[in-house]
Amino acid sequence: MPPEVLIAIAVIFAIVTGANDGGALIAPGLRVPALSVTASLALLTTAFVAYPLIVSTAVADTMMRDIVPPNTDGITALTIGFLVAVVVVAILARSGLPTSLTLAVIGGITGAGLGGGLSVGWESTLRVLAIGLAAPIVGALLGLAGATIWRALRSSSYLSTVRRTHVAAFGAQCLAYGANDGQKVLVLFLAASIAAGDGATLRWWVFPVMAVAFVIGTFWGLPRVARSIGGGIMSSRPTHTVTGEFAAAAAVLGSAAVGTPVSMTQSIAGGLLGAGAHDSVRRVRWRVVRNLGVAWLVTLPASAVLGAAAGVIVGAATG
Repeated sequence: MPPEVLIAIAVIFAIVTGANDGGALIAPGLRVPALSVTASLALLTTAFVAYPLIVSTAVADTMMRDIVPPNTDGITALTIGFLVAVVVVAILARSGLPTSLTLAVIGGITGAGLGGGLSVGWESTLRVLAIGLAAPIVGALLGLAGATIWRALRSSSYLSTVRRTHVAAFGAQCLAYGANDGQKVLVLFLAASIAAGDGATLRWWVFPVMAVAFVIGTFWGLPRVARSIGGGIMSSRPTHTVTGEFAAAAAVLGSAAVGTPVSMTQSIAGGLLGAGAHDSVRRVRWRVVRNLGVAWLVTLPASAVLGAAAGVIVGAATG
């Protein structure tokens, strides 16, 4: 696979990531008068780029080497997996349903590996899937706990406290995204570097390129995502937003600590659901929650089947 093709696909995937993930991170905070969209996007993009640049690319390395072999055939399977993820997510996004890009990518890569006759790292794959599927549950439980704390701390300085806490919670969420889910964007850039004979290294220009693509995608996808994640799950209060952000950040940072990718959109949705259900289950719009759940359940098998079919076709075409 020519490195130029891999880079082009990586840029497209970064735009889709912004539309899906960037919108999901920013949308809930639109109900809290503390950070503007511009400030939120600037903070998110900075964390998205700075963490892998300065701290670690552990999650990207896991996706690069632990699902399929990091050789020529493995890079082909990775490319197929990411293209399949773009197709699946784009179809669901047309309905305003942000799904898990992580599940889509893992399903696509695994399916492509099987279709291409490669050795799939099932232990790592199943561990990633198990943690990914647990993300919304963990987020919901942390959201419930956070809502209990908010009720106990409510005072006359309630609104100002919410605003200040939202800044901290959103910052933690951005850090978690840069440490974990956002790193899937780096995988194809790493693959392009290997294809070019430079090893698994990232050139300096990768980071501004993926930042610009991510920003473009976020502005494109934010209006649609805001209708489902931002205000669709429930009639939310500012405290629900802050609680959901802290819950999502904690769940995703925990996964990043062991180098396992997990979906930020699932964690956020779970955190918001837990925070809202603590006040009243009638506050939750269960139809929207059901639709999101269906989207997540469809994402993995659909990506795997499409990836396997593409893997078989590419394998037959290349001999």
